[in-house]
Amino acid sequence: MRRPLLLAAILAALAVTAAGPASAQRRAARPAATQDWTRVAVRTPEGGFRMGNPAARLKVIEYLSLTCPHCAEFAHEGGAGLMARVRTGQVSIEYRHYVLNALDVSASMFARCATPLNYFAMAHHLLGTQQSWMRRTEGLTQAQRAEISALPPLQIAQRLVPVLGLDAIGQRYGITPALRQRCMTQASLDQLERMHGAAGQMGVGGTPTFFINGVRQNVNTWAGIAPLLR
Repeated sequence: MRRPLLLAAILAALAVTAAGPASAQRRAARPAATQDWTRVAVRTPEGGFRMGNPAARLKVIEYLSLTCPHCAEFAHEGGAGLMARVRTGQVSIEYRHYVLNALDVSASMFARCATPLNYFAMAHHLLGTQQSWMRRTEGLTQAQRAEISALPPLQIAQRLVPVLGLDAIGQRYGITPALRQRCMTQASLDQLERMHGAAGQMGVGGTPTFFINGVRQNVNTWAGIAPLLR
């Protein structure tokens, strides 16, 4: 009777041994938790802000103006769809400013004071509420307009922040008065000007303008861009 018992014990031991690696293999085969790449944002050497996987297969650059109605329309129509693609890591999006006017300069300089993630949140907020904060200049008197217009460009940008109500908006995204003072400098203004010049050399003449993997696209609506991101 010993041999059957011994054989049974050996078979049981073999069964346990065989089950171990198989279970380990099954555990190893389970996919890792998917990373949310919309939680990853950095400043780029070109002066832009990039969200997403730096090794994304499709690298999108949008030249935008915070005062451009077409940019606001694109954000409204395609923002959710674009972020869904960025989230998977297959697409990254970089915003580069192409400023168009004094209000744009002020808003862009101010938004760029935020951390990269907060910058994206604030830029989307400013695009979504564009008409609300831009219209605040309608309350200025002619004397106030003349006074602001006579200032140097940097001081105009600084002065327009409270006029446009950007200071109150910025508080929600971590931009304190002290940070604003340190951030809105001549160096910041010079960077916007360099970005504008570099964009012109790449063929940018208006906003929004899109590049995908370094190639300028001839479409600037979500209906035109979406098929290129599949």
